[in-house]
Amino acid sequence: MADYDKMSFGTKAIHAGVQADPATGAIMTPIYQTSTYVQEGVGNHKGYEYSRTLNPTRDALEKNLAALESGKHGACFGSGLAAIDCVLKMLKPGDEVISTNDLYGGTYRLFTTIFSHYGIKFHFTPMGEIDDVEALINEKTALIWVETPTNPTMKIVDIKGVSELAKKNDILFAVDNTFATPYLQRPLELGADIVMHSITKYLGGHSDVVMGALVVNDTALADEMYRIQNSSGAVCGPMDSFLVLRGIKTLHLRMQRHCENGARIAHWLKSNSLIQNVYWPGFEDHPKHEIAKQQMKDFGGMISFDLKGDDQAQAYQIVESLKVFKLAESLGGVESLVGHPASMTHASIPEPERLKSGVSNSLIRLSVGVEDCDDLIGDLEQAFAKAVQYA
Repeated sequence: MADYDKMSFGTKAIHAGVQADPATGAIMTPIYQTSTYVQEGVGNHKGYEYSRTLNPTRDALEKNLAALESGKHGACFGSGLAAIDCVLKMLKPGDEVISTNDLYGGTYRLFTTIFSHYGIKFHFTPMGEIDDVEALINEKTALIWVETPTNPTMKIVDIKGVSELAKKNDILFAVDNTFATPYLQRPLELGADIVMHSITKYLGGHSDVVMGALVVNDTALADEMYRIQNSSGAVCGPMDSFLVLRGIKTLHLRMQRHCENGARIAHWLKSNSLIQNVYWPGFEDHPKHEIAKQQMKDFGGMISFDLKGDDQAQAYQIVESLKVFKLAESLGGVESLVGHPASMTHASIPEPERLKSGVSNSLIRLSVGVEDCDDLIGDLEQAFAKAVQYA
């Protein structure tokens, strides 16, 4: 068995958790499309009994993800929300959760319309300053939930600082690492207890899978994670696991291109006269640029911007005029996507809360893909020209 800790990231992405098939020598992990496994006798089996509990294809992916996040235990689920659902099921009625107020709308919906009905209280707050988080901690606080960079306004949260605060108060600390991926940022190394991913996005990378994952180091926490995974049954299938194993082999290469394209487009947007603000942590004037530099390898391909005058109709005109950028939910694929968070990914957040977190009516979110960047900039130029024409 290879020592993954001694491998560089790109080597781990290709090899971690993956072994040649013992039956044929196949270099790619087979798709074990089976629900159950024949046992030689009662309780005498080869490690697999039923595919909800464990499947060899999913097992390989979970080991791969754990290695990439510098973790010991990984678990995959049918979606990112199913993974978050698993974390919340570790809590009990009466517990309280402190969360970033700028976060994915589906996470907000899960928190407020599902788990709040089971006696769990949620506090949504900006986490730019550690003192703001500390002020909300009480004896009932059981979990701190963080996105960084946040979705969609690209705020940065100091992972190490929050982890020290959580440990001091014996609070579970989870980080949604979807935007950064383990190529750019590894929260477990900075003190987080749980890392969550919507694998649907960058890890899968090809817009053909819906899946989520959790990675942890603590064995007791892992036991609880696997208990909930098996008991609730929100697992992913072997075909999707195979596709992610294939996609993740190029994660480091794709992320390099996402970052390169993202940087060029962020600077182009900043010079556009129609734009009020560009949200991207790579700018030196980003409020938490220095923290981003410390905890991230690069700044990623996610960018948001809003328009002068906060004109929603003009925002619609821009997103509907783009041709290379496709108007669609989701992010992180090889193709570039554009979305209007207020009416798409964050529509489930009440408008007063949405505006308070910075998601204006004219905010546009870009997921910059790996196409030729000149084509992407040309596409933005023609869309903005139409917006001026119809203004």
